[in-house]
Amino acid sequence: MSDQKPAFSVEEVDAAPPAPRARVDDAVPPPEERKRDYLDGFLAEKPQAIDPADPGGAIYDGVIDALKEIFDPEIPVNIYDLGLIYGVEVSPEASVQVIMTLTTPHCPVAESMPGEVELRVSAVPGVRDCEVNLVWDPPWDMAKMTDEAKLELGML
Repeated sequence: MSDQKPAFSVEEVDAAPPAPRARVDDAVPPPEERKRDYLDGFLAEKPQAIDPADPGGAIYDGVIDALKEIFDPEIPVNIYDLGLIYGVEVSPEASVQVIMTLTTPHCPVAESMPGEVELRVSAVPGVRDCEVNLVWDPPWDMAKMTDEAKLELGML
């Protein structure tokens, strides 16, 4: 055993007085009472309606759904996922313009596919008319395909 004394002293007691409790009277009052209007503007605002012609709107989404129902006869994938649709514009008057291409200018459906697109898009509820513009620039390539199309074709 060592003859060293401990560096601290220990005092044994039978009881200790309880700690004082905080009192409401001791609290510092806030400088100004907080008003409960911080949510009024948020709660009063109504959700804004989505324009049917914008992405997420009924007409635009209906056009995209209609395009996804048209399949390339040689490839078992719809023309939207194949990347053949370059753009869809819906005017405020519900006229739709579809800009599209085909896999090649010598595609066997080069004459019939734009007509089918026009027919299907014109049948979407709310669409007044449809114009299909067939373009070759930029040329289509496999990079324009969605991942779903690549998966369907075994390219992923």
